[in-house]
Amino acid sequence: MPTGKVKWFDAEKGFGFLSQDDGPDVYVRSEALPDGMTVLKAGTRVEFGIAQGRRGDQALQVRVLDAPVSVARNQRDARRKKPEEMVSIVEDLIRMLDGVGEAYRHGRHPDPRTAKPAAKLLRALADELER
Repeated sequence: MPTGKVKWFDAEKGFGFLSQDDGPDVYVRSEALPDGMTVLKAGTRVEFGIAQGRRGDQALQVRVLDAPVSVARNQRDARRKKPEEMVSIVEDLIRMLDGVGEAYRHGRHPDPRTAKPAAKLLRALADELER
């Protein structure tokens, strides 16, 4: 199967072009995108089949190989907490979760005054870990 990169894609119009690694640009319609995908970001590496359309080669069954690194993600990584800062956050969360677990072990739900901050910390930690 041919591979290449997304040259451009207009989600509103539902089409764009792919630059093949070894060949001419290929027209792509939104119907050729993977299920649930409505847009392709320029620079995304893709694999696709090709069929002869009315106006030349047309991409079929596009499969995303890897997306380009986002500038927003790079900026977010720059704000990432240092490991030594994360140690105390993780240790505090573990202590808090021990209390939540203890309530469950005794057959009751944790007190909302404990559960709500624990949930908030878990979400914040998850966001930090995903950076």
